[in-house]
Amino acid sequence: MKHRDEIVIKKIISEINTGIKIFDNISYENFVENETIKRAVCMTAINVGELMKIISDEVRLKHKEIPWKAITGFRDVAAHKYEALNIKDVYVTVSEDFPVLREQLQKILNENR
Repeated sequence: MKHRDEIVIKKIISEINTGIKIFDNISYENFVENETIKRAVCMTAINVGELMKIISDEVRLKHKEIPWKAITGFRDVAAHKYEALNIKDVYVTVSEDFPVLREQLQKILNENR
């Protein structure tokens, strides 16, 4: 793995941690009602997706268990079609997918130490 990939993966993990901290296990009902948290979490998802785009093909091909295209696609929708974004998808992404992705990325870092 290239040094640049390692740096980017660490930044992605940091963004995920920020998103989870902002989210703080909020209920779906409270999430939907809190525009500030919705926007902050969406911005975090955008940052994660943007960083995922610069991971090398070498890492992407080696770790096909990570849905690279889905993550970057989610970023594109969140960034360019925010009003059309399904807020339930955002909730599920942060509550369920972020922790899994963080674990997968940490595993990649650990393999290269």
